[in-house]
Amino acid sequence: MLTRRSVVHQLLSLAALSGVSAAGAETYPARRVKIITTVAPGGTVDVLARLIAQKLSETWGQNFYVENIPGGGGKMGAAAAARSTPDGYTILFVFNSFITDISRYSDVPYDPIKDFAPVTLVATSPYVLVVSPSLGVHSVQELLALVRANPGKYSYAAPGNLVDEMFRLSNGLDIVRVPFNSAPPAIASTIGGFTQMAFTSIGTAVPNINAGKLQALAVTSRKRLAALPDVPTLAEAGLPEPEASFMQGVVVPAATPKQIVKRLQSEIARIVALPDVVEKLTALGLVPVADTPEEFGAYIRSEIGRWGDIIRRSNLKVE
Repeated sequence: MLTRRSVVHQLLSLAALSGVSAAGAETYPARRVKIITTVAPGGTVDVLARLIAQKLSETWGQNFYVENIPGGGGKMGAAAAARSTPDGYTILFVFNSFITDISRYSDVPYDPIKDFAPVTLVATSPYVLVVSPSLGVHSVQELLALVRANPGKYSYAAPGNLVDEMFRLSNGLDIVRVPFNSAPPAIASTIGGFTQMAFTSIGTAVPNINAGKLQALAVTSRKRLAALPDVPTLAEAGLPEPEASFMQGVVVPAATPKQIVKRLQSEIARIVALPDVVEKLTALGLVPVADTPEEFGAYIRSEIGRWGDIIRRSNLKVE
């Protein structure tokens, strides 16, 4: 039963949030802002988060700083953000696991839809299917023929994305999945021939492709990429695979004032269109997007359903 004191406390809390919605949104940001990433320093997600933080700091004259919370496969950082006050002073930089973990693990301490408000999908990067040159195949069709002729013999390195499972299921392949925590060790395994293939992000793959350490067979975008103009799309390779991307976006705790969400989205959209930022994104293998909160929210819901189905079909659910 609610006591008079607890009712008064709730009313005061609502009044405080109302104040944030009105006066707070008009003066935002009035103090330093924390951007949480759920990865260790140095990777593509961290680099982009720091780039956006730097530009936001320059524009608004307040310190936007990055705090790395990589524990629990990223779930700790997301949970910390979900528990934060919804006032715009805690921002969460997310990537694909934010969407897929809810279907894959039973102990996810947050709900990507209920606990967060989408701000924008900042950028995406298609994946590229690479194989060890020692495998001796030069096209997707040659790879499929080799794997089908040798069921259970070959393996692929899985650096956290699920594109490989989508590829395996849609083509009915008997191939061994070898999980890795990130792309660098997955690529190293494939270069060394310990695993024969992998789907990985463009930024991490291109240097090794250009150096002849990996053979690129296809990209998961609808169009060919400027960075790999001679590499066909999966559709051009004769497969009906849907588009798949490594995504990076921004969300804030649910109930963050819409005025603040709108202001953040507008400024991030301006930032990713700057020539120097576009140049840096291109070097990372990223394509700027900066869509609306509504569009990003629809994307999150759609991707949860899409990858949740693949997780169930692949029996990748971890209890």
